[in-house]
Amino acid sequence: MKLLFLGDIVGQRACEFVALKLRTLKASRGLDIVVANGENSANGNGITPSSAKYLFNHGVDIITTGNHCYRRKEIYEMMDSEERLLRPANFPEGNFGHGFCIYDMGSCQIAVVNLMGTAYLEAIDNPFAVIDKVLCKINTPNIFVDFHAEATSEKKAMGYFLQGRVTAVFGTHTHVQTADETILFGHTGYITDVGMCGPEHSVLGVKTELAIEKQRFHSPVKFLESDSPCFINGVLVEFDQKNGKCVAIERVIIR
Repeated sequence: MKLLFLGDIVGQRACEFVALKLRTLKASRGLDIVVANGENSANGNGITPSSAKYLFNHGVDIITTGNHCYRRKEIYEMMDSEERLLRPANFPEGNFGHGFCIYDMGSCQIAVVNLMGTAYLEAIDNPFAVIDKVLCKINTPNIFVDFHAEATSEKKAMGYFLQGRVTAVFGTHTHVQTADETILFGHTGYITDVGMCGPEHSVLGVKTELAIEKQRFHSPVKFLESDSPCFINGVLVEFDQKNGKCVAIERVIIR
């Protein structure tokens, strides 16, 4: 079976570009399921019911998030009611939403787990301890993890921690696609960062001149999304649904 994971989707224009390309991509690459990180899918940061529903309606099956998952209060109710909309599982107990979901594909089930790193990010629960608890609740071998983290060292450590235990670990958050896709232990697909879907000529989706101004003068700047043409960053993995092994992994860039 084939799963496409899309990197952080930045803003409405990126949502529309993903929608434009996804139907053709599903047919041409024989995709069985699409997962996307949508924590920046709303204009102005965060995710809203409108941006989440747009992605669901245009071919995304499961949405993961990260440190911006609670930025927009209007998403709270949907996080509780929609099991396919995830937030990091290691947010403290009592928060809105679900940290993982089991998706029934008919011939098999797949699990998608959302985790967030703690190096240079918020000091939430330890992701290594939490993933052990989550895996005890999952009865399918087909397990995909979105590890939303800042530090490459933390992402690499999580990949090796989960080698042989999950089908794939996808790093997100830094918006820059890395070239280290591999299969660990002959079982677990891994990449340090999937990249982003959004305006290519930008600084992580933001207009370059605004990002430069912030870095140069360290003064308050209102970030606006770049209006340059969008591109898509993703990772395509092929897996054996009988044992959960990743048998192929490929970076995807669509301009």
